[in-house]
Amino acid sequence: MTGTVEGFRQIVKNFDRTLASLAARGDVKRDSAYFLANIRGVKTADEFVANDRLFGYAMTAFGLKDMVYAKAFMRKVLNEGLDGDKSFALQLADVRFRDFAETFNFARYGASATAFDRAQQGTVDRYLRIELEAEAGKADEGVRLALYFQRKASGISSIYGLMGDAALYKVIQTSLGLPAAMSGGDIDKQAALIGGKVVIDDFKDPAKLDAFLMNFTARWQVSHGTAVRQIPQIGLGQPVLAAFDNELMLSMQTLNTGRGK
Repeated sequence: MTGTVEGFRQIVKNFDRTLASLAARGDVKRDSAYFLANIRGVKTADEFVANDRLFGYAMTAFGLKDMVYAKAFMRKVLNEGLDGDKSFALQLADVRFRDFAETFNFARYGASATAFDRAQQGTVDRYLRIELEAEAGKADEGVRLALYFQRKASGISSIYGLMGDAALYKVIQTSLGLPAAMSGGDIDKQAALIGGKVVIDDFKDPAKLDAFLMNFTARWQVSHGTAVRQIPQIGLGQPVLAAFDNELMLSMQTLNTGRGK
């Protein structure tokens, strides 16, 4: 079995070819074609949420697959949009909801919301990237984490924002050799420690990001071994430090302290 380092390198080296191969796979091709053929016909948030196939595809594309059941919650996100400081999505700590509301902005554009490229091919591109990461994770969760960090890196703006995503934080912990038990400690002390070792702007430099991820994959490979397949899946984008049930997670989404912005 290919190790984490080589597995990540091979995907990055052949990224376009790998993505094209995934896009041509039967199930992915059918679902993407259905989405592109039908999304423009959706004129309201209610119509969107009611179409399980379209809505499920879009939620998966934004890393929100586990929230697809929360239709009333997502309807509120979509109907309130992002205009106005009190809009629901802006009160949530998780930026994925804001991205979703901006892409399918029925509140601002009404029936024209799905006419934009970001709501059509842009969503398909997101879906393919998410699926690529998921496929990589079936063989090696370290490769999935590296790909996820690579995708999210340019949007990391603070240490607290980094810590607010369990997958990003797992990469940092592994790269810096921090003990897992540290997650149970004081948040501000954790942030101070990580801030002394990590320069956020380095993640926006392709060369520095590549070097960082090579270090991560090497450390992951050493600590997990190259032949391990049954590695527990990490909930990408889930709040860090604890695993919540769905109802509790929904309630906690309203507790936006502003630190993760």
